[in-house]
Amino acid sequence: MAVTIIKKGDHGSAVQDLQRRLNMHGGRLTVDGWFGDATEAAVATIQRRAGLVVDGVAGPKTMEALRGEDSSHRLKEADLQAAADRLGVELACVKAVNEVESRGSGFLDDGRPVILLERHIAYRQAKAADLPVDTMALRYPNLVNPTRGGYAGGAAEWSRFDNLRSVTSQQIAVEACSWGAFQVMGYHWARLGYPSAQAFRDEMSHSEDRQLDAFIRFIEADPAMLKALKAKKWAEFARLYNGPAYKENLYDAKLAAAFAKAERLAA
Repeated sequence: MAVTIIKKGDHGSAVQDLQRRLNMHGGRLTVDGWFGDATEAAVATIQRRAGLVVDGVAGPKTMEALRGEDSSHRLKEADLQAAADRLGVELACVKAVNEVESRGSGFLDDGRPVILLERHIAYRQAKAADLPVDTMALRYPNLVNPTRGGYAGGAAEWSRFDNLRSVTSQQIAVEACSWGAFQVMGYHWARLGYPSAQAFRDEMSHSEDRQLDAFIRFIEADPAMLKALKAKKWAEFARLYNGPAYKENLYDAKLAAAFAKAERLAA
């Protein structure tokens, strides 16, 4: 199931429903189905009240808060502040990366962490393990392939994970995926101080604050990336964090916009 995210500029019945829910919690919105400044401010108020990350975007976490559900496994504003303090960067910097990378949640509706299997990484890791990668690429091109692609998205990525694990190994399957809210690749597990690939998977499956810890470790392990984040050099940071394909996805522009919004909502 796709994660529903409602944000500024959206319109329609989903926005109307959101506005009605916000009004039940003290909002004074006109239920017009248009997500403008007032709706964004009302969402931020609810997030602030619940201790959630204040980004003005109504994703799964905000809807949980509006429904009165438990959000103890979710990232809190205080968690991002602690991360910013540890890294020595502005809070808005961490919030920008969180907004752009997380797409609303580090978990699927069924409780499993969000993953994305990178078949070209599976090819590389399987080749390093002396597996017959070229034969695999012919038989399972969406799982093992020298080129990126083959994505299914959402919960379907877990089917790809299970299939890759069955033809390679648990470790290679973990290493070939990006994990959680911050999409940290599994093959970094040893570099980031985890005792095994399985231990990394277990941490990413626990809570969003454990996923945040992986992000912090990832930034700390790369002085150039940390320097770019501190200086808010978004193109350089995006290149180091997402790879050269960042330009295709406009990650630098998205990060700059998310940073500006985080500063605005904090004012």
